[in-house]
Amino acid sequence: MLRFLTGEDLVHYPRLRDSMFTDRSCQFRKRLNWEVRVDERGWERDEYDDLNPLYVIWQMPDGRHGGSMRFLPTEGPTMVADHFASLAAGRRFRHPKVWECTRFCIAEGAPSNISAALMLGGAQVGVGFGLARAIGVFDARMVRIYRLLGWQPVILGTEGEGAEAISLGLWEFSEEIRRKMAARAGLSPNLATAWFERAFGRGTVTLPRAG
Repeated sequence: MLRFLTGEDLVHYPRLRDSMFTDRSCQFRKRLNWEVRVDERGWERDEYDDLNPLYVIWQMPDGRHGGSMRFLPTEGPTMVADHFASLAAGRRFRHPKVWECTRFCIAEGAPSNISAALMLGGAQVGVGFGLARAIGVFDARMVRIYRLLGWQPVILGTEGEGAEAISLGLWEFSEEIRRKMAARAGLSPNLATAWFERAFGRGTVTLPRAG
């Protein structure tokens, strides 16, 4: 099932939290060899996890993490602004209806539909909060995934070549995309709405954040 949890909520789901940060370490440090910080618990966690972000998490039947992504409003600190400004070619993204998405992670051995389920979760966040777009940096391996799922970003800038390339992308949110991702994941769009409303209720909602 999809969970929509803020950083402050994670304390109530310790098994889910612990396995998410551990799986992030396995993916980004061990499998992709990124230069990320891993703490003494084996967690990959950075300063943006301290900002009370919104996590979209696929929770497995045993309560463990199957996959996740992290969202932050662009009105505050973001990875794009702080670390990847060169990809934006001087453009600054700071708007209440544009949120940054980072740390797309899939647990080893997770079911094949988890990528689509997470993209559905992202689309649900956009529709549920009335957002216009998501922005994020992704590596070359993700290009094929986005293409297969049918929700490709507008690429704003790229550095590097081949497997080493990283790009800055902009995704448009819409109800059409939300339903398309639901079909790709084999899930009901109404179920995704129910999961979201269980987390935030109906109507206009505001994401709490630190600072």
